[in-house]
Amino acid sequence: MRHFGHIAPEVRDRLFFQEPCVFTADSSPRVLAAALGATLYSPATRPKLADDIVKQAGAGVVSMVVCLEDSIGDADVVDAEENLVRQFRDLADRPGDELPLLFIRVRAPEQIPDLVRRLGTSVRLLSGFVLPKFTEERGVPFLEALTEAEGASERRLFAMPVLESPELLYRESRAETLAGIFRAVDKYRDRVLALRLGVTDFCSAYGLRRAPDMTAYDVQIVASVIADVVNVLGRADGTGFTVTGPVWEYFRVQERMFKPQLRRSPFTPEAEDLRAALIEHDMDGLLREISLDRTNGLQGKTCIHPSHVLPVHALSVVSHEEFSDAQDILRPERGGGGVLRSAYTNKMNEVKPHRAWAERTLQRAEVFGVTNEDIGFVELLAAGIPG
Repeated sequence: MRHFGHIAPEVRDRLFFQEPCVFTADSSPRVLAAALGATLYSPATRPKLADDIVKQAGAGVVSMVVCLEDSIGDADVVDAEENLVRQFRDLADRPGDELPLLFIRVRAPEQIPDLVRRLGTSVRLLSGFVLPKFTEERGVPFLEALTEAEGASERRLFAMPVLESPELLYRESRAETLAGIFRAVDKYRDRVLALRLGVTDFCSAYGLRRAPDMTAYDVQIVASVIADVVNVLGRADGTGFTVTGPVWEYFRVQERMFKPQLRRSPFTPEAEDLRAALIEHDMDGLLREISLDRTNGLQGKTCIHPSHVLPVHALSVVSHEEFSDAQDILRPERGGGGVLRSAYTNKMNEVKPHRAWAERTLQRAEVFGVTNEDIGFVELLAAGIPG
């Protein structure tokens, strides 16, 4: 797998100063956590799930979740499990197809060893499980079941807990809940690939739903939870985890109350049609939320529509300017600290305070690449859209 690997080599050469690296499902957890990008969810009931997975991999998706939880009805679980097992076996019989990292979102701990057993040899296609409504009390049985299944299958399996419970949202229980979550995921640190935020469930607890021209950060009660999750679980001191951005719910806006959030200036006259298409399909709000995710310490994003994948990946690529700053900050001779003017002569780089940012930036550069000096997100978006 490689981000933007579906784009022709000559186009990648024009776009990238440093191309995204190649990785596999067996790469290190550090690489995989950074490389998740836009994780696309799909209901396990889809009759052509195997074909869908292959199609999305060919369109640039590198991580997918097959969902047995909220995306399907309670009465459909048994049929969905049977379909999932059948579709994985179908995929396993297609050795020539490149597949994304595949995860299963379960409802109950006992589903994990049961599904691993039923998958048989096709379990080799599985990277792990997504664990819903995660707290210490509810989450530990999931992690224990994952450990059991990993031992039985002799297959490395990762967990991606979803932080979406009311206990995490409510102020009076938030600190205790966060402390418990940290205890659980810290104990199983080698198996926890990333933590995912369930913002839709947060909004549900108060009967809220953000409009398409609002981001998760405009919903103050949600923004406060995101801040506290990053505060406790996303630290850059070696104790933190990768925390992914919340889902964007909209595909196409029907009526707009506020002005579009995409300025004309980044778009050349030739790219004005692209700007208009992004606004028409409500992508300007998504692009803003992705930028705010990054600003607030989140990486990657949960996606429920294929059209959201490219914007997430385009805004995950490291700019040449960011790369230059990060390299300057991390030069061995700068180990003693100090302040230096950036190579772009537009900012101050303070070596010690900016070190953690620089390390994360180079990690992102490894998996998403670095743009050439004259390339921005508009060119990345345009190149990724099928002709």
